[in-house]
Amino acid sequence: MKRTSRPSILLAALAVASLSACGGSGSSQPAAPTIQPARTFELTGFEPAGRVTPGMPTTLAFTIRQPDGRPLVHFRRGAGPHTGVHVIIVRDDLSTIDHRHPPIEPNGRIRERIVFPAPGTYRMVVDVYPQLSGALRNFQLFRTIRVAGTEHRQPLPPFRPTAVVDGYRVTMHGHPALRAIQANFLTLTVTGPNGKPARFTPWYGALAHAIFFRQGSLDYFHTHVCAPGASGCTSLLGGTSVAGTSSTPGKLRVGVLVPVAGIWRLFLQTKVNGRVLTAPFTLRVR
Repeated sequence: MKRTSRPSILLAALAVASLSACGGSGSSQPAAPTIQPARTFELTGFEPAGRVTPGMPTTLAFTIRQPDGRPLVHFRRGAGPHTGVHVIIVRDDLSTIDHRHPPIEPNGRIRERIVFPAPGTYRMVVDVYPQLSGALRNFQLFRTIRVAGTEHRQPLPPFRPTAVVDGYRVTMHGHPALRAIQANFLTLTVTGPNGKPARFTPWYGALAHAIFFRQGSLDYFHTHVCAPGASGCTSLLGGTSVAGTSSTPGKLRVGVLVPVAGIWRLFLQTKVNGRVLTAPFTLRVR
């Protein structure tokens, strides 16, 4: 799963130019070494290049360039949520989120149509699962997108145990006592407008997605809930791991493993009866 909350991962050693001493008088001093910048993965050819209009479809497109300068074209495939590229866009007041797994063209170009609902500043997280040799499991790249117009920021609401979304009630049981860099678990239930437990449909490889952003810094963590025995649903942070599960209709056990203390906004997403529900919760992590 998604684990880290910091930007790019440095994957190549620094190239240090060799020193050459000048001949002649012994009083000359050697030149200082020239240190080239580290090579990293980065987003290139990013669209939109200009003004973004709220409420209108906008083409979001980019290529991921590898440290060797070539486009990344090989991504993890198969069952489970830890595949391909996840694109998550959140407004910086944590009032709205958009979560996609866009298609990837053979040349590595990634393209998706997005509607930004309101003016403001948005943070885009590109969570990448490459199919590469070595220990690299996944990494995140980030981009700031500004949407034109007068922004009306919304204050972050306090913790409330129940969110009602399209007539469905999503309830968090107990007041969570969360701590950073420790495995924690949340128990939630989802009931339909008829009061019966919801039946979850796999969406983007999981029964539920728990996406966390920290207020202010917008640190990021993303975990999944899967059926018992499913592979590829474990989240890692350092040497600690968590895995969310669901074996009963309407009930979710969500693993939490955020990197730092603070106020976090959880966007819990699950698919029920053909619709994706997004239930937000405000959580304090100590």
